[in-house]
Amino acid sequence: MTSSVAHGSPADGPVLVTGAGGVIGRHAVAEYLRLGRQVRGISRRPVEGATQFAGQWEHLRVDLLDAEGSRDGLAVASDTTHVVFGAYTERPTTAELSEANVALLQNTLDGLATAGAPLQHVTLYQGGKAYGAHLGYFNTPAKERDPRLIQPNFYYDQEDVLRAVAAERGFELTVLRPEGVIGYAVGNPMNLLMVIAVYASICRELGQPLRFPGTHAAYDALYQVTDAELLAQATVWAGAEPAAAGQIFNITNGDQLRWRQLWPAFAQHFGMDYAEPQPVPLAEAMPLHANVWNRLVERHDLVRTPFEHLAGWDFGDFLFRSEFDNVTSTIKARQAGFARCLDSEDRFLELFDRLVAERVIPPLR
Repeated sequence: MTSSVAHGSPADGPVLVTGAGGVIGRHAVAEYLRLGRQVRGISRRPVEGATQFAGQWEHLRVDLLDAEGSRDGLAVASDTTHVVFGAYTERPTTAELSEANVALLQNTLDGLATAGAPLQHVTLYQGGKAYGAHLGYFNTPAKERDPRLIQPNFYYDQEDVLRAVAAERGFELTVLRPEGVIGYAVGNPMNLLMVIAVYASICRELGQPLRFPGTHAAYDALYQVTDAELLAQATVWAGAEPAAAGQIFNITNGDQLRWRQLWPAFAQHFGMDYAEPQPVPLAEAMPLHANVWNRLVERHDLVRTPFEHLAGWDFGDFLFRSEFDNVTSTIKARQAGFARCLDSEDRFLELFDRLVAERVIPPLR
């Protein structure tokens, strides 16, 4: 199924990407730029490693938690037709998490409304937490029609706000649910690719074999990932496809994996020996090896990213201790017209090579 939106229509207007420094946001920026669209990206701090966008986009440093500051900062975006909402902020409690992240969304929508933007479509991202993946076992393959959980969730709160505002102000929306996003990006906490790449590079420098640092049960469970470039393509599709209006779609690479099958392949690709799993709390262990990473940076003239911004060790610990199958169905997206898929093992290896080419990690051999 193809979009009925004609080239040059209002739906081809400027795109606003919030959370432009994250692995999801920066790939959405890149995909829209590749298609020749005008793009503005929002983040509170400069986007690390964004030299590829130089001269092609407009970066807005706006604190979306500040309602007044959002109105002022978004005044220049008065021609925005599409919003890609990738902003996120962490908070210690469920209630605080919801309050803060709903505010990010509400302030974005209100700021654009105040500016008079002719908004046509908003893409909102969720994830496996919508099915309870953070709570333990959940029914798989999870489908978009599965009922919500009684457990409060900021995903639900954001979606409810977005649907209410869309109905009031007359724009469309689509909700996308990726899982375990992988892609080139630094300076954000939830990028599984960087967790594995930095962990493997440090282990190799220490002369250690590559071990899966989670539990044996997690090693054998089924898992899935979403390539950030594939997700960006799904985002563009959702913003132009009438069949996507008002819908929720699971977006993954389309296959499932077991870490047991991938980690020996990772070791071979990095030129390392392989050893059986050994649970290690990465959030405790890896910060102690910042000096090892700094040594690699100097030796190989790598991109100088603060070690604490390289990888989210807590995120890795959570995923590598998830001892149940994590599988979502992507049939709905395929039936609606987005059918792209990737081999996850091949994609991991390709992305490791890209990290080397971009001098983010040292040579693999």
